Parts: sequence; structure tokens; C-alpha cells
Amino acid sequence: MANYLQQYFPMIRTKEDILAEIEGKRKLSGRFHSWSLAQREEFLNFCAGVKGVKVLYDSFSKEILNPEKAPERLEDLLSLLLKKNVRILCALPNDSTRIADENTLVVTDIVVELEDGSIANVEVQKIGYKFPGERSACYSADMLLRQYKRVRDAKKKGFSYEDIKSVYTIVLFEKSAAPFHLFPDTYVHYFEQCSDSGLKLELLQKYIFIPLDIFKKKRYNKTIKNRLEAWLTFFSEDDPEQIVELIEVYPEFKFIYEDIYRICCNMEEVMGIFSEELRILDRNTVQLMIDEMQDEVNALSAERNTLSAERDTLSAERDTLSAECDTLHAELVRINQLNRKLAEQGRTEDIMKAASDVACRKKLYDEFVI
Repeated sequence: MANYLQQYFPMIRTKEDILAEIEGKRKLSGRFHSWSLAQREEFLNFCAGVKGVKVLYDSFSKEILNPEKAPERLEDLLSLLLKKNVRILCALPNDSTRIADENTLVVTDIVVELEDGSIANVEVQKIGYKFPGERSACYSADMLLRQYKRVRDAKKKGFSYEDIKSVYTIVLFEKSAAPFHLFPDTYVHYFEQCSDSGLKLELLQKYIFIPLDIFKKKRYNKTIKNRLEAWLTFFSEDDPEQIVELIEVYPEFKFIYEDIYRICCNMEEVMGIFSEELRILDRNTVQLMIDEMQDEVNALSAERNTLSAERDTLSAERDTLSAECDTLHAELVRINQLNRKLAEQGRTEDIMKAASDVACRKKLYDEFVI
């Protein structure tokens, strides 16, 4: 299978050549043997073309979509997603935009300003985390506020809210969260705010969520229908046959793959990229485990609260029954005292009636006590 991709990318080397270079350098050999057997095999497979390169590795995706080196690539992708012609004006800094723990969750995170003044953020998440909508809404709000401050400072007294343009948050999930799997036939979700009355207001914040795992499953054994599917295939596929199909239908992707395989020729660089991916995966897996453990804690807390409420209810019922028993016991004592007085007076009929009354009350008392 390696020769299959080598026909298109002759710079791909064999496993034997790659291993010889690694073992010939102490630093590379030490790093290589620090990985598990499965990780070593994965690394050799994509470097030797046995499997395609995982394009969503952070360093690869940032290189591919770098708006300063090759803006036409990101412009093409954004034009397809936003359904309008897009031109990137400039890249914006994003080093201080993440809120709370967001930096632990997002891999690639590219922010650009478009020619019409709108802002687009493209991010990649390896693992679908809890609350994808809430997280994206917080980040979108942060970007919108940054735009407002920047435009207001530039315009000063000439500032108008009309100067604030749309903010697009575009998230590609390599492994999407559970809510997306309720829609197994949909792999691009568009969100924007609208009213229930039909009133039209520009509320600026818009979202596009792309679960690549669902796309890959839906497209299995099917041909690429359009250019957007070509981009999503590029991001999601590491099967050599699928890669060849892609570059034969859309030859421009061949040049992007060549950029990646040139990086793979630099063994020290590509091993550094792979090590960083392993670190990110470990970090994200830990965060996912924390989220799942928090769900378990919340479930146990809710169960404890339910049991506590049931205990309080049973305690209140017990107190009520105890009070009723005390009342019945007092009544029995009173009737017994009355019986003795009647017996002393020789009033037989009254005694028989009281005895019957006592029997009934005694039965009730026994039932309550039991």
C-alpha cells in the first residue's frame, strides 16, 4: 500500500529507510522508543505512506490553513461554508481569547478578519466535549467584544454599532459529542439567532459545527460530490485509496499533501509534531475523564438528594403515626377507667357497650403500632 501513495508523492520513504535514520541518531531513537508499540507503528505508517497523514494534527492543520502563507486555501473553505465569496483581510491574534479551560480543549484555532469586516474563527477539536454549544457561545461573545473594542478605539467619535460585523465560529470535530449523533445524516450544522415573530434583526453571532466522524461514516464507499465534500474528505480521511480519489478529482489537494510530506521528510520535526499530538491527546483525554467523572458526581448527588427527601417524608409519616398512636393509647386508658367506674356501679349494659368500643379501638391501636 505504501507504493500506492508513493506513485503520487515520490518523496515518501520506506519504513526501513525511516527506521535507519531514527536508529542512527541517539536523540531520535530515544524519543521513538519512548512511545508505545502501537504509537511507533502509527508514526511509521503515515510517514511511509501505508496510511495517509492525519491532516488534523495541530501543526499540519495550522500549516495548511495558514492565512499568511496560503490565504487562498482558507478563503476557499470559508467561501464554501459561508456560501459567499470570501477574502481574508488579515489574521488576528488569538493567544488571549480563550476563556477558563478552553485552551485545553481546542487544537487548531485560527482567527481571521474578512474583507467585509466580519470575523471568522476556525477551530479543531479532537474529542467532542460536554456543552459544545455553551462553550462556543462564550468564545463567540468574547470575539464579538474584542471586535467592538477594536473598532470603537479605531473610529472614536465616529463609531457606530453598524460598524460591528458578524462573528462566525466554525468548529470541526474529529470525534463529535453525543448530541450530534442524534442526526446521523447531517454533518454540517448552521446556527444563528432568529425571532419567533418574523422580526429581522442582525444579532451578529453565527455558528457552524462539522462532525467529521459523521461525515466519514455517511460518505463511506461513496464518491465525492462537491468541493465542500472534498475539503471534509481531506480533513477526515487517512485511507490511501480515498486520498488518491480526492487528488484525482481535485488535483489542487495534491499540492497540499506535498507540503505535508515535505514536513515528514524532516524526521526531527515530524517526530516533534507527533509527540505534541500524543501530549494533546493525553491532555484532552484527561479533560474528558474529568467531565465524565463530574457527571457521575452530579448523578450521585442527585440520587442522594432524592433519598434524603424520601427519608424526610418517611420521618414525617412516622411522627404522624406516632402522634395518632399516642392519642389512641390515651383514649384506651380513658375507656378502661370508665369501665372500672361502671363496674363499680353495676351498670352491665354500659360495660358491654364500652367493652365493644374498647375492642375496636384496641384493634386500631395494634394496627398502628405494628
